[in-house]
Amino acid sequence: MKEEQVILVNEKDEQIGLMPKMEAHEKAVLHRAFSVFIFNDKSELMLQQRAADKYHSPLLWTNSCCSHQRNGESNLEAGKRRLQEEMGFVCELKEVTSFIYKAPFDNGLTEHELDHIMIGYYSENPIINREEVESFKWMTVEEVKNDMLLHTEIYTEWFKIIFEKYYSFISK
Repeated sequence: MKEEQVILVNEKDEQIGLMPKMEAHEKAVLHRAFSVFIFNDKSELMLQQRAADKYHSPLLWTNSCCSHQRNGESNLEAGKRRLQEEMGFVCELKEVTSFIYKAPFDNGLTEHELDHIMIGYYSENPIINREEVESFKWMTVEEVKNDMLLHTEIYTEWFKIIFEKYYSFISK
């Protein structure tokens, strides 16, 4: 299977090339990504626990789904595709902001992403893809914020950054 390519971008989110995903993470090259936040009718956020076999951040808790856009794919198309692949459903999404972050990992890889944050609404439980997702749970944004203060080590780096810097975009 051919390795997935990521879209290399400059700080203005202008595409400047493509690179295999692992190479981009080895070289810490800025590339486009997205993070989806799904809320239910009780204003709870769907969290996913990353699968144990993920090449970075295994078994850590994070937002509803996240990944990389494919060449020629819009942010919203990518979010819906990955939501279906990871969580087994699709819903309407709305892009609310974007930001650049850089996070090195213990395995020598580095995420350097221009991350587009999207929000959607869905009140059923997902049908998770066990190759991608270990588990899921619903929590209020306040519960997540409080738990993150007590147990920072169980959350992904990008999720912590979003909560610290972009809380107003995802809180209700």
